Amino acid sequence: MLALSALDLARAQFAFTMSFHILFPAVSIGLASYLAVLELSWLRTRRQVYVDLYHFWLKIFAVMFGMGVVSGIVMAYQIGTNWSRMSEVAGGILGPVLSYEVLTAFFLEAGFLGVMLFGWTRVGPGLHFLATCMVAIGTLISATWILAANSWMQTPQGYAVEGGRLVPADWLAIVFNPSLPWRFMHMVVAAYLTTALIVGATGAWQLLHGRDNPAVRKMLSMAMWMILIVAPIQAVVGDFHGLNTLEHQPAKIAAMEGHWQNTPGEAVPLTLFGIPDMEAETTRYAVDVPHLGSVILTHSWDGQFPGLKAFPKQDRPNSLIVFWSFRLMVGLGLMMIALGLWSLLLRRSGRLFVARPFLHAARWMGPAGLVAILAGWVTTEVGRQPWVVYGVLRTADAASPHAAGAVALTLGLFVIAYLFVFGTGTAYVLRLMRKGPLTFALHRAPAGGPGEGRTPMRPLSAADVGTDDDDDTTRS
Repeated sequence: MLALSALDLARAQFAFTMSFHILFPAVSIGLASYLAVLELSWLRTRRQVYVDLYHFWLKIFAVMFGMGVVSGIVMAYQIGTNWSRMSEVAGGILGPVLSYEVLTAFFLEAGFLGVMLFGWTRVGPGLHFLATCMVAIGTLISATWILAANSWMQTPQGYAVEGGRLVPADWLAIVFNPSLPWRFMHMVVAAYLTTALIVGATGAWQLLHGRDNPAVRKMLSMAMWMILIVAPIQAVVGDFHGLNTLEHQPAKIAAMEGHWQNTPGEAVPLTLFGIPDMEAETTRYAVDVPHLGSVILTHSWDGQFPGLKAFPKQDRPNSLIVFWSFRLMVGLGLMMIALGLWSLLLRRSGRLFVARPFLHAARWMGPAGLVAILAGWVTTEVGRQPWVVYGVLRTADAASPHAAGAVALTLGLFVIAYLFVFGTGTAYVLRLMRKGPLTFALHRAPAGGPGEGRTPMRPLSAADVGTDDDDDTTRS
């Protein structure tokens, strides 16, 4: 670590903290929408199973939302400490976009979150459902602004250069930059798919441990329907996102494919596996499928796209990292599609809830969405290098002038603090998942007042595992 430069350490620190942060909002986005669907299903059918599932996943959502807020605050401060030059050059654009996320999404979520977490016994069913929907919408709005900022850094437009600084010239062009639509759809679908895998894994774990009840069956069934539908949609969205990237960031595509140069008149093969060598400018041990690279990326039998040799060495992303992170993401996506199809076959034969090999597979696929998100993020961010604002501001010119030792010290402190804080939070979430859904009493007056059940004072209090009686808080 001591041999690394301050720039390398700053990048490692940002990657470490961002890897934690990106997972919590992704699950929060998916769970918020899932909770809205559960509450709507209860309002329409009045079936107890939907109430039980709602309150079970509400506890987990509260913890995930809290950890997402905490990790997000760290990210904001880190931009100012380690990347002050980026703030100086591009802050006139990125600052307002990120502040819009606070003024719209965060205030919306904060305004309705308390009602969603603690209002089941205090407001009517319609108002409580409205609060759940507003929180779900707030998570989507938040994702929109965050992705607008990141997408602008990937495909910048609508700016002017004045005095060495980037200033806004067209806010609509800045926000609705060329990569935002596909990046937004790709991320939101990934959030829904990740949540479905976690819900499905929880249901499978419960069934494997003999906890077969209507709530467990319903959560597994809903999760498998979502995976069956959404996983293929993600593949289609990813294809269009790739075409957009080829148009605006061709060097990233070349690095993802391990493609170095075109042979005149020949199609580009798809390299399934290999080891890109940046120094030798070749992909060693390549396993190629003829023409498939042209078919996927140009939608023609013999189309060509630029290879890495078409770009100066100093402008090339690290192909070794991007090549394999992309394949990890795609490989997990194919496994998700296979899991969805397997569930359909078992559903048709009436064995969805008893086929143990399938339940084991669903259980072990639980973290697959989280891993795929991290792999996709690595592909996106490492593939953007050496630029922090693509084609405009280099990463080396965006970092703060810190000494390597100072950055190394803070990185070490971050690793220790994050593993303790978020490791504890993750262990708590797994404990909640193992407990499983309980029957939620709908017709008993809520406890309260001196000597009675406590009134929660903090959002995370909604995740208290407590006793079975504590979980039977009721709605009047």
